[in-house]
Amino acid sequence: MTSAQKPSGDSRVEPDDLKVGRRVLEVEGRALLKLEETLGEGFVSAIEKLSCISGRVVVTGMGKSGHIARKLAATLASTGTPALFVHPAEASHGDLGMLTRQDAVLALSNSGETAELGDIVQYTRRFNIPLITIVGRENTSLGDKSDVTIVLPDCPEACPMGLAPTTSTTMALALGDAISVALLERASFSSSNFQELHPGGHIGRRLISVNELMHTGESIPLVDDDMDVAEAILEMTAKAFGCVGVTDNMNQLIGIITDGDLRRHMANNLLSRKVKDVMTASPRVIRPNALAAEALWMMNENAITSLFVAKQGKIQGIIHMHDCLRAEVA
Repeated sequence: MTSAQKPSGDSRVEPDDLKVGRRVLEVEGRALLKLEETLGEGFVSAIEKLSCISGRVVVTGMGKSGHIARKLAATLASTGTPALFVHPAEASHGDLGMLTRQDAVLALSNSGETAELGDIVQYTRRFNIPLITIVGRENTSLGDKSDVTIVLPDCPEACPMGLAPTTSTTMALALGDAISVALLERASFSSSNFQELHPGGHIGRRLISVNELMHTGESIPLVDDDMDVAEAILEMTAKAFGCVGVTDNMNQLIGIITDGDLRRHMANNLLSRKVKDVMTASPRVIRPNALAAEALWMMNENAITSLFVAKQGKIQGIIHMHDCLRAEVA
């Protein structure tokens, strides 16, 4: 029934959807700020224990906490901390075999009284497996059995009835991200490590490094600084990068000759002139372990199509803009 068809005696007022949405975000935003303010020694102790294990972080939770736990396990694994999710009910029917004595358990329960966690908690106590818990209040059964407990601040749910897990799950999700990033920084997890775990998709393409795309060996257009320009032109034509690098007797890159340099020095004696008299000195270079995205940015910024790759002045390779575009780096 549309609003125009409602009985004349129907006095219900339609909610202001935008107002509701903003109220929810405000409530959850305040909760996150309070979580930041109250984060303390429990968090530090949890990171200490999780960073010391030789196995994996086994994350568990029931219901909505289980959904958050699944996401947390995925985030940990993708940022260098081996992790997996174990459903507490399935754990009671054989999946406890996924848990080893080298692991640690991270259990989420807003109430701190989730009965389904009982078997996995008992298993950690029996075999002295570290147990870290995230709960929504002080003095819970789960917290009492844990090695480390992080208690979320007491904040109202965004649901008007105060029943649906909303604010509490948002805080648990954010806390999980904080744990993941803290462990990442402890392990000095780098962008190259991240790329190894994300070889596919847009993230993987963004993290391709220059040394994965550059041309090496005989493919690099190079001439000595005492050669004639005629020889440089032959090298440029053969290698088809639109430029040639100039090296000294120590194999250090000291200059570059481009089509533009040749046009600027156009004269009857150009072909017989020495390379060092025509080159542009101190050309822009990029590190072999730099991201290809950085190389593409440098080429766009300086209106060039190729970059020499060098390490401590020694030529390692050359990368062309088309190499980046073919790899879908953007």
